[in-house]
Amino acid sequence: MKEIGIGLLGFGTVGAGVVETLQRNGDLIARRIGVKLALRKIADLELERDRGVKIDRSILTTDARAVVADPKIDIVIELIGGVGIARELVTKALQSGKPVVTANKKLLAEYGKELFALADERNVELGFEASVGGGIPCIRALREGLVANQISAICGILNGTCNYILTKMEQEGRVFDDVLKEAQAAGYAEAEPSLDIDGHDTAHKAAVLAALAYGSNVPMKDVFVEGIRGLAQEDISYAAELGYRIKLLAVIKNENGAVGVRVHPALIRHQHLLAQVSGVFNALLVSGDIVGDTLYYGRGAGRLPTASAVVSDVAEIAERLAAGGHYSRPNLAAQNGSLRLAPIEQASTRSYLRLNVIDKPGVLAKISHVLGKHQISIASMMQKEERRGEQVPVIFLTHEAGEQNCQAALAEIDALDVVKSKTVRLRIADFG
Repeated sequence: MKEIGIGLLGFGTVGAGVVETLQRNGDLIARRIGVKLALRKIADLELERDRGVKIDRSILTTDARAVVADPKIDIVIELIGGVGIARELVTKALQSGKPVVTANKKLLAEYGKELFALADERNVELGFEASVGGGIPCIRALREGLVANQISAICGILNGTCNYILTKMEQEGRVFDDVLKEAQAAGYAEAEPSLDIDGHDTAHKAAVLAALAYGSNVPMKDVFVEGIRGLAQEDISYAAELGYRIKLLAVIKNENGAVGVRVHPALIRHQHLLAQVSGVFNALLVSGDIVGDTLYYGRGAGRLPTASAVVSDVAEIAERLAAGGHYSRPNLAAQNGSLRLAPIEQASTRSYLRLNVIDKPGVLAKISHVLGKHQISIASMMQKEERRGEQVPVIFLTHEAGEQNCQAALAEIDALDVVKSKTVRLRIADFG
């Protein structure tokens, strides 16, 4: 049986998962694709730490550049992360005509345009199934399963850390900071969690998905990002009382040829499938004009789920190489540059508003007047009897309104003398 040589750059959590996957199911993969995947080199700066897998130490090295240059390496797996040395190594491999498989969403979101153009120029593949959704095969679904569809919208829960925090806050009634500390202790959140809780990890994934769905690069500066840092327990409780659950969503929407890409916490009706996604799990809802709605669900991160996605790309490329074929499909974001991006100011959503106001006659009339002046209609209102001195919380759900109208109305409302703190606004996600 023909062998295809694999070079692994990065022997961390996912890298060790790739090794375990190949050791456990290598024979199964070989039977399925007719090619043996031979792991010939592993590069990492730290070689002594126990990864939980047995490995022939003769294939370990600290010289990643030598792995890329090795003529016995047919496919390069990049699991280093970041955009420094990873970008250099991926570039070198593609320039050498070697296919690359990566899980690096930050690299693809920020430098995907140049890397995919290089892959096209060299007629090699840059596989990235593991960059979004961990073990969920959502990239392959978009590239192959839904190739006959115009994609109208993509909406997903793409960060397990945030989903874990929000699930715990709702189920156990705990505050954000306490749950974050627990997530860090359990290994679900990094010691420096900003990338996750401020929404940037999800934004990188959203940019990759948008580029894939619409065939054009999406600059990160054009992705609206709002995270869950400091989300109040009372808003989760009020949302639940109103029949909603709060999730951090990536929303990609194509309206009249302009695509909006945004990340923010949003209220979702309890009965919707996305609202049922709990803990560290991810889910992606994709709407096509032919197929309608499709949903992809599973573990969005972790050693083996992500390794499963990495090895699936490697197996597909290896099968093609063994057959003497070349990659002929245009790579991601190298198809055209004509995508028109819609800024957040052009979005239109319903909103959840929580105001802390003075409890006296005429207050609601003042607020309603401002909302009406900015063409924002009130769908429902809830006033709680939870007095905080002379203040009470009031919750409004609005009908759909433009983003600019909402921002202008809230600026005016927050300036009223009867409003005692900045209004909390969360968008409401409506489907169908």
